Amino acid sequence: MKTKFERVNILPPYVFSEINNLKAKERLKGRDIIDLGMGNPDNGTPKHIVEKLIQAVKNNKTHRYSVSKGIVGLRRAHSNYYARRFGVKINYEKEVVVTLGSKEGLANLASAISSKGDIILVPDPSYPIHPYGFLIAGAVVKRIKMSDEELFLKNLVKSINKFKNKIKAVVINYPNNPTTKIVDISFYKELISICRKNNIWILSDLAYAEIFFDGPPPPSILQVKNAKDIAVEFTSMSKTFNMPGWRVGFASGNKTLIAALARIKSYLDYGAFTPIQVAATAALNGPQSYIEDIRKTYKSRRDVLIDSMSRSGWVIPKPKATMFAWAPIPKKYSSRGSIFFSKLLLKKAGLAVSPGVGFGALGDKHVRISLVENEQRIRQASRNIRNNINFN
Repeated sequence: MKTKFERVNILPPYVFSEINNLKAKERLKGRDIIDLGMGNPDNGTPKHIVEKLIQAVKNNKTHRYSVSKGIVGLRRAHSNYYARRFGVKINYEKEVVVTLGSKEGLANLASAISSKGDIILVPDPSYPIHPYGFLIAGAVVKRIKMSDEELFLKNLVKSINKFKNKIKAVVINYPNNPTTKIVDISFYKELISICRKNNIWILSDLAYAEIFFDGPPPPSILQVKNAKDIAVEFTSMSKTFNMPGWRVGFASGNKTLIAALARIKSYLDYGAFTPIQVAATAALNGPQSYIEDIRKTYKSRRDVLIDSMSRSGWVIPKPKATMFAWAPIPKKYSSRGSIFFSKLLLKKAGLAVSPGVGFGALGDKHVRISLVENEQRIRQASRNIRNNINFN
């Protein structure tokens, strides 16, 4: 049998698996592990959304195949969300596709638009699907250092000059996972100006649009005039409504990219189970106060994390958005890298985090901490560190 699978073989070993395996071994020993690794919301989906799902699933007509691009009611509700949240008019027929989470949408769009030899520009560090979705699709991925946004734009221009017309698209993600950085509308205006001049598509991941704490709400790239000429934006209901396992997201924007995504999805799936889409519609059309409640929960956890870790000797910058903290490895351990430090936290303090190198080589001086445990557990993690690890 031929066992060489080209697309599988280009994927490096999953760096998070090493920590996950160690975590499982420690739990088998009976240890209490505080898991702040995976960004998996721990609170339940709002009750009215769950009740709508139950109501819909009792209707036998909803058990049939759904629609790969999403039911009309959900696409219309998403368009209405963009209108009230961003002041952006979205045509729900031609400019929206419902995806099985933003991750699936980006991966399938990568497959739809990538040709051999195409270059895709991706920040370093970045969420893994951003580079690997395109690598799996057969494109060439080039990383752009992302230390600050002004430098990112300068490095983008350098990359354009270096690779000329081989660049097909650039991927961006704000609020950013893992770095938690945010941008204002001026960044998007400059980015669009650069990419329009060079015929480069922009793929914006806005999954954390509603998880912000300080300052104004994060903008959408589609708020910029003529952005839809070259941009598509991915959003998700996972964090906004505590619906991670429901797998509902959206791609919105440029009609050509949306049509390409809709066409390839028509060959690959029949869309999410209709009752899930009906419930997601109820979430978007229903009370939005739940979003504020979820936001307050993460903000409170963020404050507890930053304050308690500081008392333990670990100074972590306070994130302005997302459900993460991007924590610099203390100087004493910085040279050993993020996998070593993540293992140290797990073995000595019973705390699981995500090693920064899993998000790119430039993330190796950090670990990502997810705000997915209650405040008491976060304080316990801090005490475990204070009692078992010396940062001096």
